[in-house]
Amino acid sequence: MGIKVLIPYLYVLYLVLFFVGFQGLVQGRLLSIKKPDPNNAAATARCTISSDLGGAPFGNVVSFSDGLPNKGSGIPYFYLTALDPTARDALKDDRASLTISEYPIGTCGKIDPENPTCAKITLTGKLKLVDENSKEAEFAKSALFSKHAEMKGWPKDHEFQFFKLEIENIFLIDWFGGPKPLTLDQYLHPSLNILAFIL
Repeated sequence: MGIKVLIPYLYVLYLVLFFVGFQGLVQGRLLSIKKPDPNNAAATARCTISSDLGGAPFGNVVSFSDGLPNKGSGIPYFYLTALDPTARDALKDDRASLTISEYPIGTCGKIDPENPTCAKITLTGKLKLVDENSKEAEFAKSALFSKHAEMKGWPKDHEFQFFKLEIENIFLIDWFGGPKPLTLDQYLHPSLNILAFIL
């Protein structure tokens, strides 16, 4: 395989590794506006939408982890409560997506986050409850609590549970010209992709 053909594949591999690995690199968060007073429901409501939308999509901000620091698997895990629409909706209709942008880590410079050169990936699939007595639940707990330590102290009476996204489709934009083709196998096994392209 020629070097000109190999370069785009290596670039896609770099971006996959970047997205799988960048979550552990982000330590701080930038806030550009003041957070609404939690006692002011009207002001807070302006930042969200109702979860009772008759089957319409519902976006929400959730923390996730795909493994211990520097040991990401690529499969996102979540710690959710049915008091929140994300878990409540997933228990009724498990179709879901997760979008991650390069913008928060500061490598996009001063360009707009929507600019295609500021990479973003959307994983779509099924948001599934993890069996609480399984080894996978132990993995999810270690993965999440190692990156989001405050979760350990969240209220027990809220009945938080572990969920995972069973990925079915990957949508990657990192430049003008539309999404890059990326299979689930390529996403989950990036090191194997290098060998396949070299051979």
